[in-house]
Amino acid sequence: MSTKADLLRAALQPLSPTYLDVADESHMHSRGLETHYKAVIASEAFAGRRAVQRHQLVYRALGPLMQQVHALALHTYTPEEWAEQGAAPDSPTCRGGSKHDRPAG
Repeated sequence: MSTKADLLRAALQPLSPTYLDVADESHMHSRGLETHYKAVIASEAFAGRRAVQRHQLVYRALGPLMQQVHALALHTYTPEEWAEQGAAPDSPTCRGGSKHDRPAG
């Protein structure tokens, strides 16, 4: 059985990534399992494109899978940018506030 992260990775292959990491970060949030992801992608497809255009390429590649994801943090790089950067920023800790959180007390 494939995880949702596996499905996301497979859907991103048409971008011909030179680097791809899809991490399930659901454990950091209160929405349940397989809901929050972080994708770090290096691809020539991003060359000459602004961040929003890069994200649009990713959304198009993921298509209907986006309906199954509550949150997706995207870090998109050209291969040259990735070679220079070498790492994506850490994701912040969830601050809560979800309707799924239990009241304190």
